[in-house]
Amino acid sequence: MKTYLLQEKELRELNKSAEGWKIFNNHIEKDFIFEDFVEAFSFMTKVAMICEKYNHHPEWINNYSKVNIKLTTHDLGGLTNLDQKIATEINNFIKN
Repeated sequence: MKTYLLQEKELRELNKSAEGWKIFNNHIEKDFIFEDFVEAFSFMTKVAMICEKYNHHPEWINNYSKVNIKLTTHDLGGLTNLDQKIATEINNFIKN
């Protein structure tokens, strides 16, 4: 997958494909709340496997049952199709 910065139109579409993610100038982020630490840690493990598949890793914070994930592509200086892909995959497995 060739990584590229999202353009204006793609950023607007990101609102739809990455439901619940907050879009900022150069990153997107979302909070996930779970019942307890074990559920939060399990979620982080699943996300780690998705990210490893693309060799693209999030900035994240875990505080007991809350996980905050921030996605950006530092090498390109902003939001890319890879950030969009990972956010969408995370949303898809949360729904299932």
